[in-house]
Amino acid sequence: MKKINVFSLCCLILFSLNSCITNNKSASDLDSLQLKTSFIDLYDNNLDLSEYKKGKIVINYWATWCAPCIKEMPSMKRAEEILEEYGYTFLLVSDETISKISSFKNEWNFDLNFLKSTKSFESLGVYAMPTSYIFDANGQLIETIFGAIEWDSEEMINKLKML
Repeated sequence: MKKINVFSLCCLILFSLNSCITNNKSASDLDSLQLKTSFIDLYDNNLDLSEYKKGKIVINYWATWCAPCIKEMPSMKRAEEILEEYGYTFLLVSDETISKISSFKNEWNFDLNFLKSTKSFESLGVYAMPTSYIFDANGQLIETIFGAIEWDSEEMINKLKML
């Protein structure tokens, strides 16, 4: 039996995921995501992602127990404020319960757009946290970021402005 190293396996998975996303040109990537899961706000209301189609969307998958996720949240809020005039909306999605997400938000006092996914991350193909997907105004996936970053760094702000 031939062994596959972890790097090769990760590359294969990413290539497969990217192929699945980019080959569906009849619907936007954002529409396809909306078909796979629904998002619920902290008041238990369904959120239709098409409300955000006039701008760019960053969907960040995170968990309340994920230290790197928590570490990047303040820089994400600052980036959201800086990029407001560029039409960006940041949506932070967890598959945990609404009460757990709400408690986290209150405890940490983060003023971010927290949502709950009705599907598990595993069923959506999200295996690392944080994972962020950036969609353009047409709903097409234009960037995927695995791991925590400094969202408000000069380099990242300039990159997001150019997307």
